[in-house]
Amino acid sequence: MAGLHIDKINKSYGPARVLADIDLSIVDGEFVVLVGPSGCGKSTLLRMIAGLDAPTSGDIFIGNRLVNALAPAERKIAMVFQSYALYPHMDVRKNMTFGLKFTGVEPSERERRVAEAARMLRLEDLLGRYPRDLSGGQRQRVAIGRAIVREPDVFLFDEPLSNLDAALRVSTRVEIARLHRLLGATMVYVTHDQIEAMTLADRIVVMNQGQIEQVGKPLELYYTPANLFVAGFIGSPAMNFFPAEVESIEGDKVRAKGPTIARVTLPAGSLTRGSKLTIGVRPEHLTAGAPGDFSTTGAVELVERLGEASYAHVRRADDKLMVAEIRGRDTPAPGQTVTFSAPAEDVHVFDEAGRRL
Repeated sequence: MAGLHIDKINKSYGPARVLADIDLSIVDGEFVVLVGPSGCGKSTLLRMIAGLDAPTSGDIFIGNRLVNALAPAERKIAMVFQSYALYPHMDVRKNMTFGLKFTGVEPSERERRVAEAARMLRLEDLLGRYPRDLSGGQRQRVAIGRAIVREPDVFLFDEPLSNLDAALRVSTRVEIARLHRLLGATMVYVTHDQIEAMTLADRIVVMNQGQIEQVGKPLELYYTPANLFVAGFIGSPAMNFFPAEVESIEGDKVRAKGPTIARVTLPAGSLTRGSKLTIGVRPEHLTAGAPGDFSTTGAVELVERLGEASYAHVRRADDKLMVAEIRGRDTPAPGQTVTFSAPAEDVHVFDEAGRRL
């Protein structure tokens, strides 16, 4: 196994710049997930690590080797794609060993690797089946097994669960997490699904418009997002945002209000009277009726009852919707006007440029 270092990577297609000065270091054995909206450059970065695309400038190191000029087969990586890409005329065993024939691996060693991978992925009873006889989840496990038998330095996953239904996504996600614990391998995983990112990653890299917005552990990004983009992207339902302005400063406390905020009390910091702010509060931190440092009122339009929790979609004074999580059996009725509040420690504050204060 090996770590991965990306130094000042840029990628352009003609005048269009897809990646801009990407710096990222991944230690040996780490599971790193790249997330971001479509077109942010995460799959392009993964393809450059794999050698399927060349950077316009910058360097990529796997272990202590500069791999810019190396072909994919020489980089000691294995890639698992969104498409299973299995050979339909070969059974599971042959699908897993086919690539090893061309790398000089002896037949006995090939069988050992297949047996070990099959044990890890619980494929022992499926080795004689053909892809047409497998479910989507089983096919994806075969594709992962084909990567394992190569014994690479780095595993690369490009949205591997996108073709699976909801139940299979959960079970396969558990299998990938278990596999990482068993192998202790370096893994780089691309997804647009933040639930996958939060549950799988040691660290998450949030990308937007070809740049890295923030790198950190899942809960670091959740509780201390660096800017408005990360705050809005991480979390489901998304964080609620409210425009506000500093009204007064009294000692170490600031009082701010806005068109949809009755009040919010914050630490003063570097704020001055009249400073424009964006206040962020996550749905689970809003409480109906209870007093708090933050307060806002709106009319309930829809309540999604999901069992243990419900989500109230509330129309604010500025005609935008916010979401509040309601625990328990008692939920507000559509049309009811409700005041929600939150304590100061659960309120996120961003300056006029969108940076976290």
